[in-house]
Amino acid sequence: MALIEKVDNTSAPSSSSSSSGPVKYAEDWVPIKNIMNGMIQLDNNYYVTGIKIAPKNIFILDQGEMENVLFNLQNFYNMIDYEFWLVVADRPVDINVYLSQLQLLYQKCTDGAVRKLIVQDINKANAFMGAEYNVVDTEYFILFKDKKLEIIQKKIHNLMAGLANASINSTQVSNADLRMILDNFLNGGMTTTFGTVRTKWI
Repeated sequence: MALIEKVDNTSAPSSSSSSSGPVKYAEDWVPIKNIMNGMIQLDNNYYVTGIKIAPKNIFILDQGEMENVLFNLQNFYNMIDYEFWLVVADRPVDINVYLSQLQLLYQKCTDGAVRKLIVQDINKANAFMGAEYNVVDTEYFILFKDKKLEIIQKKIHNLMAGLANASINSTQVSNADLRMILDNFLNGGMTTTFGTVRTKWI
């Protein structure tokens, strides 16, 4: 499952020329022009975009509601008459805002017992974000590509309406969503900024 056109590696420098040639950026081999307005613009003038699907636990619904959601989802998938990608990606849980609030509360508090409780919460939050737990949010996307912006908007509208009929919420993907997806595929889930990651052919 590829989100972008297959890259032609025939132009990659050989090992014999790598020592004298310039250092290449990793993104030089990925056919992406830009990420803007919730779309990835490719070198071939296609745009990759789509929707982000809010999770829904159908197993806590009663039998009738669950069957209704599944029936509407079946109709939703049957109406998609173009190529698309169903993407599942993990995003690290970010509780930095919560930690900042705890730290501010600690500074304002004068009660020793309460300050001790706040410190305990801060320590738990720091442990929660550590590598030992590796806590992530799993996010779900439907992506597609097209050249015409008016068709893209129509497809996004139809996708969101179709999921709404199944009582499932969705939004158009953001630039941050698309960068996170690329990070998952290209960098093993590590967040990077284009232009900062280098690879040298050896």
